[in-house]
Amino acid sequence: MKLTEILNSDRFSLSFEVFPPKSSTAFDSVQKAVEEIARLRPSFMSVTYGAGGGTSRYTLEIAREIKERYAVPTLAHLTCVSSTRETVRARITDMKAAGIENIMALRGDLTPELEAVGLKDCVYRHAIDLIRDIKALGDFCIGGACYPEVHPESRNQKEDIAHLREKVEAGCSFLTTQMFFDNNLLYNFLYKLRESGIFVPVIPGIMPITNGKQVERAVKLSGSFMPQRFKSIVDRFGSDPAAMKQAGIAYATDQIIDLFANGVKNVHVYSMNQPDVAKKILENLSEICMRR
Repeated sequence: MKLTEILNSDRFSLSFEVFPPKSSTAFDSVQKAVEEIARLRPSFMSVTYGAGGGTSRYTLEIAREIKERYAVPTLAHLTCVSSTRETVRARITDMKAAGIENIMALRGDLTPELEAVGLKDCVYRHAIDLIRDIKALGDFCIGGACYPEVHPESRNQKEDIAHLREKVEAGCSFLTTQMFFDNNLLYNFLYKLRESGIFVPVIPGIMPITNGKQVERAVKLSGSFMPQRFKSIVDRFGSDPAAMKQAGIAYATDQIIDLFANGVKNVHVYSMNQPDVAKKILENLSEICMRR
């Protein structure tokens, strides 16, 4: 099933993200987490792709299993920044052969080596280059990433949104946001997207912060603004793992409820291979999702 069928319906959708293991020794534990999340029957599941393609084989294997064994619609990530055109085309061909219909097209984070030398020698400098290749090689539903708080490498939001419009014109059928912790930032961003002529579905990405150490990583990855309300939660409960987990799930749930109440129909949860977190969020939304 192509995700646009889900995203363009009138029903609420709640999806979860999982990531593949970095080595074969961790495969069983990741597979167990994937199974438990799949059995929750989310609207769809996405499977990430390691920097430099290091987990590409596992990405495809897990995505195929989610689709075939659990009958959950699947979104497979594909990154390109350190890859050759031949490698990327081989990955796309493999996905097509596996029956994967949905691809999240990402440039990918820069490795330390690329940060040192820059992108001048890279075949794929931007996600739009990958989007064009995916579009040319198959009938895929293609997703792209967006940043409510501006991409770290963009000079300003106007420039950032112009690049997003180029992605959509190149073949993106939907966009998924980087994590954010203040819904007002998203609402303002959505208004600017519509004003600029971008009308594809935009899926907010919500990250449940379940331990204090995640905060620093979240800020480093996305430069996310942390509202005082959220900072107070971390300050008060960050040193108590059980309390922080409960508070983090509650905060994420509150964000999702607010989004649904304000006309946003689709939400994606960065569940970090934590079935208990995914399950608790679904339980917190059980009556709301039943009315979707």
